[in-house]
Amino acid sequence: QVQLVESGGGLVQAGGPLRLACAASGNIFSINAMGWYRQAPGQPRELVAGITSDSSTNYASSVKGRFAVSRDNAKNTVYLQMNSLKPEDTAVYYCSALVVTTTSRTANRYWGQGTQVTVSS
Repeated sequence: QVQLVESGGGLVQAGGPLRLACAASGNIFSINAMGWYRQAPGQPRELVAGITSDSSTNYASSVKGRFAVSRDNAKNTVYLQMNSLKPEDTAVYYCSALVVTTTSRTANRYWGQGTQVTVSS
């Protein structure tokens, strides 16, 4: 059993910063990767940023230079620092993690409940 809990979402004016956090808990052996996805109404879910266990990162082109993903392995937590926010960043942001549990030793994808980020113009 693995749980992912996001925090930090809210309302922010365009140009402002916001930091999201996602903490994983449960029967965790290792977390191979953690990342952030977002989904706007009527749109498919898209990758925003991801980070692997060796700290390799990947960003959507639309957020490069503005967002930064980081990870605290000791806390099983991933962060998304969002700067220079734009109205088009408005979406529900979901945390995801590829987790190997202590029982299965097989990686599975887990998702958080999502947190709303609204950027006003």
